[in-house]
Amino acid sequence: MATFPVNKIRNVCIMGHGGDGKTSLVESLLYVGGVTDRVGKVQDGNTVCDNDPEEIKRQFSISTAVAPVVWDGCKINLLDTPGFFDFGYEADSALRVADSALIVATGKAGPGVGTEKAWARAEARKTPRMFYISKIDEENSDYYTALHKLQKLFGVAVCPIVVPIFEGNRDTVGIVDCVLRKAYKMEGTKRVEIPIPENMVERVNQHRAALCENVAELSEELMERYFAGEEFSDEELIAGIRQGVRDMLIAPVFCGTAATGIGSYALLKGIADYMPSPDEAPVEITEDEKGEPVEIKCTPNGSTVAMVFKTVADQYGRFSYFKVFSGSVKADSTLYNRRADAAEKIGRLYTVTGKKTAETDEVGCGDIGAVSKLATTKTGDTLSMSVRKVNLASQMPDRPCYTQAIMPKVKGNEEKMVSGLQRLRDEDPSFSIEYSGETKQQLISGMGDIHLDVICSKLKSRFGVEVVLEAPIVPYREKIRKSVTVEGKHKKQSGGHGQYGHVKMEFAPCAEQDYLFEEKIFGGSVPKNFHPAVEKGIREAMEHGVLAGYPLVGLRATLLDGSYHDVDSNELSFKMAARLAYKNGIPNASPVLLEPICSLKVVVPDAYMGDVIGDLNKRRGRIMGMNPVSGGKQEILAEAPMAELSDYAITLRSMTQGRGSFVSDFERYDDAPPMVQEKVVAANKARMAELD
Repeated sequence: MATFPVNKIRNVCIMGHGGDGKTSLVESLLYVGGVTDRVGKVQDGNTVCDNDPEEIKRQFSISTAVAPVVWDGCKINLLDTPGFFDFGYEADSALRVADSALIVATGKAGPGVGTEKAWARAEARKTPRMFYISKIDEENSDYYTALHKLQKLFGVAVCPIVVPIFEGNRDTVGIVDCVLRKAYKMEGTKRVEIPIPENMVERVNQHRAALCENVAELSEELMERYFAGEEFSDEELIAGIRQGVRDMLIAPVFCGTAATGIGSYALLKGIADYMPSPDEAPVEITEDEKGEPVEIKCTPNGSTVAMVFKTVADQYGRFSYFKVFSGSVKADSTLYNRRADAAEKIGRLYTVTGKKTAETDEVGCGDIGAVSKLATTKTGDTLSMSVRKVNLASQMPDRPCYTQAIMPKVKGNEEKMVSGLQRLRDEDPSFSIEYSGETKQQLISGMGDIHLDVICSKLKSRFGVEVVLEAPIVPYREKIRKSVTVEGKHKKQSGGHGQYGHVKMEFAPCAEQDYLFEEKIFGGSVPKNFHPAVEKGIREAMEHGVLAGYPLVGLRATLLDGSYHDVDSNELSFKMAARLAYKNGIPNASPVLLEPICSLKVVVPDAYMGDVIGDLNKRRGRIMGMNPVSGGKQEILAEAPMAELSDYAITLRSMTQGRGSFVSDFERYDDAPPMVQEKVVAANKARMAELD
């Protein structure tokens, strides 16, 4: 594909609720644009964008796909993003390099939660946006109801550009472009112009008048002409809508059906006419290596700056997708990665359409391309010229909220599993992995159960490691509530030297720190050189409490007395004596189980407050306060036991239809209620038996 001028490039992020037809729409646009010779179907697993085996199997998108199409002399890079909430980072990272957003909603269901989230994402990044109402030919679909819902949710800036033509029992036969006042229908695979139906002329004129009114508000000159009754020409109206879209004062609405291609021609023309080019985006502000502010202007003559926004990782290496923010990227050049503090050799460059690649010598300013086998570059990294080392702000993923323990089905594959997870994390930074030394579990945290299930499937298909997930072990603690004095004597006689150690200990609660060792020996009953062995013996014994085998904390151990043997006493003997004293004394010191308590910040719409608070109360949570949040939401501040939160991410999403979110952090340890303690102790009987 030829290199296009920056003003002839459109980078469009396609977003919306899962199942609203984003991938099918891209299929239709690629077919209309002559990129493909047939319209693929998600159900058949033959679409351009859903090409990953996991996507074909599950029949929904799990990662961003790039599909360029040329229309009216413009290269339109379509970035098809997942609609399911577990893969929100894909939409965020695609939006980071897009210059506009196309939000898809169905005529049948209207705007859903995913539509609201897509709008919020675009609003947060100040990204110009348009709407597309899909599936207008399906039974019970209602274009105008969906349009009115969009206007109610997002304001009068939502203006229809294209409206459908219905015949008979609301069969969709064509569309009308309200700007050009032209009607079209499909005859087979071809679009033909037809007269505007008489019963639609007035409606079309009303829509065009509304567009003229919105455009008139862009400047005083246009406003004066509008009030003077002067009609805008088609060219002036197109230019005005384009400016309104760029200034985020107008959100045009298109419609159609991907199955027949109705509306796809008008949408491609709308993207070319109304969506901004990369050089119309706000100037990127960053810092150079000296900490001085630098403006990155989208100009072909500038110093090369490119950002990697997507990585595909497998056993063969990395394939990195990038957008050129300034200058151009040429094959066989060398760029600098400031984060990694390393030079990267750019080998072969590619333009990508789904999984198909075409080699190119250069990726121009504002365009999107791909490169293979970068050594150190990861998703979010910036590549620039060594004379101007910069690092653009990348899209950071939300904090993972759903954690499970992960382990290989076959013992001995632990290293292979971790290696595969590290490779997949290059591709998807929105999940994290961590080894818990306390519970001896490898923990994986993601955005939900579907997210983790996809990762496990990729481990099997790409790296040959089958894994299982299970709820992580809750890291309880144990402590004592009263003082106790006890003796421990280790005596062992065998041939030659024996072993002898004898200590008298006092164990007491300690509020200041987890472990405090003291000695109050008089007369040298236990020589000082054995005191460290006694302390070490107690410290090691504390790793396993007497109730359920969890670490003991808050212990003051005082060595009061003891005895030794001139020949048989050694460090090991006193270490064993200390452990015996611990084992004999702690059960009599009123031990109690401590459970970890987490602080929660839960953000939900007002309508779900009662249900969410009720659920938190069932989880033994305590509501600490509430703060109003913009958009008709409330932030609930609460505390709840960690053991009650393992499935909270899934429950909250179900309870709020995906509108709720939360973050949690460990706060402290509190005494576990008696019923909880009994349950945990009973569940850990086998563990205690192993420790004995």
